[in-house]
Amino acid sequence: MSSYILSLHNVTKIFGRRLIFENINFEFISGKIYGLAGPNGSGKSTLSKILTGLLSTTSGKIEHKINDKVIDEDRLQNHIGFVSPYLVLYDEFSTIENLQHFCAMRGVEYNQEKVNFLLNEFNIYDRRNELLKVYSSGMKQRIKFIFAMLHSPNFLLFDEPTSNLDNLGKEKVYELTQKEAEDNLVVIASNEDSDLALCNEVINISDFKRGTPN
Repeated sequence: MSSYILSLHNVTKIFGRRLIFENINFEFISGKIYGLAGPNGSGKSTLSKILTGLLSTTSGKIEHKINDKVIDEDRLQNHIGFVSPYLVLYDEFSTIENLQHFCAMRGVEYNQEKVNFLLNEFNIYDRRNELLKVYSSGMKQRIKFIFAMLHSPNFLLFDEPTSNLDNLGKEKVYELTQKEAEDNLVVIASNEDSDLALCNEVINISDFKRGTPN
């Protein structure tokens, strides 16, 4: 089991003249599930993008470590699995083609055995060669989870993870989330009570606005 630590030091984000959040100091450690909560527009997705290296801070510092060694910025994406509403899938590709394409983009090996396992877990295996344009929104959401988990990342961040999923889909996501958190770091950004109920600790983004106690 690897030890993964994500540290935030006085992290602040401002868009134009609008403060999103300020002076977040927190340490996320592997073996736990953390929640990012707050009303719509509070900055959950913004913080998610910052945690995964997709967006920079206005001020403050973020540090990713594995086994006490700082991860180089250019290698960070090898350690991260990300599910979000703004993750783009290619409707003109099949599921298999999407997964092969994303592996090539990441520069990671396409593991057919793990692909088959995850396709079966999410009940998509029999439709793996169909183009995504015929998939429902819930089926596409399942593909995002497969993509996020395919390269066995140490840090998983799920932004609105159960959107468009039926009850069976949610149960599978919760099952796999708890399993992944046994060895890895998992962060969930959501307003759904059932999503946040999985978390060992929940951070409310509204607590990091100007004039609120930190």
